[in-house]
Amino acid sequence: MQDANLSVNAVANTLGHARLGLSISGKAVGDAVNRNRVKRQVRESFRKAAATLPPFDLVVGARNGARTAHNAALRASLETLWAQVRKRCVSS
Repeated sequence: MQDANLSVNAVANTLGHARLGLSISGKAVGDAVNRNRVKRQVRESFRKAAATLPPFDLVVGARNGARTAHNAALRASLETLWAQVRKRCVSS
């Protein structure tokens, strides 16, 4: 699942809860300040959504749009991606 800012890859796990992995590269996002900003937004969004996500290992990767996206745009992108994960992974 992906959009212009972020992508999410999901693999089922047997732990009973979702886990988060990050792949935020300097090539996609830029300097350390922007990488850390994107990572903070992803972690906070995951923390709020984790209870409603299926038991999958989720890896969030940055795409080129994340470089210039504002925090609100990143949060909206993540909410859409979490909804897609809920819809697609529950039926798997």
